[in-house]
Amino acid sequence: MKKALAEFIGTFALVLFGCGSAVIAGPAVGATTVGVLGIALAFGLAIVAMAYGIGSVSGCHVNPAVSFGAFIAGRMSSRDLLTYVVAQCLGAIAGAALLWLIMSGKTSGWNGGLGANGWGSGYLGEYNLLSAAVFEVVATFLFLVTILGVTQKGAPTHMAGLAIGLTLAVIHIVGINVTGVSVNPARSLGPALLVGGTALGQLWLFIVAPLLGAAAAGLLFRLKLLSAED
Repeated sequence: MKKALAEFIGTFALVLFGCGSAVIAGPAVGATTVGVLGIALAFGLAIVAMAYGIGSVSGCHVNPAVSFGAFIAGRMSSRDLLTYVVAQCLGAIAGAALLWLIMSGKTSGWNGGLGANGWGSGYLGEYNLLSAAVFEVVATFLFLVTILGVTQKGAPTHMAGLAIGLTLAVIHIVGINVTGVSVNPARSLGPALLVGGTALGQLWLFIVAPLLGAAAAGLLFRLKLLSAED
């Protein structure tokens, strides 16, 4: 229960602060805008904060793809995987719901968006499905290589949270205009469920692609191709 609660809170915070930065401070509203860099840092710093806040309890996965990658790498049981994924998805939904509640109090200027991921005509940079899929698979793969690498035996784990958070920030700087950046099925699920429409229809990609990238990274560590141990 401690691990489940930690994962719920961590994913809740990631969605609230990450997606919140995009919805509340991302679009230019007068002088209030943080831009791509600000949104990227919000996601990255949220991970850093949660890594040090709940990392000692659950490892701060806050992402079904991270948990799946750890499972493939042989670092997690199937029972814990299920527990983590359920807690993460519920946390993401709760974070998106609170963001919706906050935004519903805005008298004008809100289009109903919650920072949902997407692709195609009318979405940010208007990249096609292939571009979106390639980015999400590769970005998640590299993200998991970082996570599994800095948390393996012999790595300087006291800096793990910072390394992981900065990696997520870099991924967002590159990919926000492509897909809004998922690399996390739970992060995509929460906003999509509340927004519905196209966001919900495109949700499948942001479940499948991150899991594929995570599985590839996990397999490399399971086979000890990227392991510090022989």
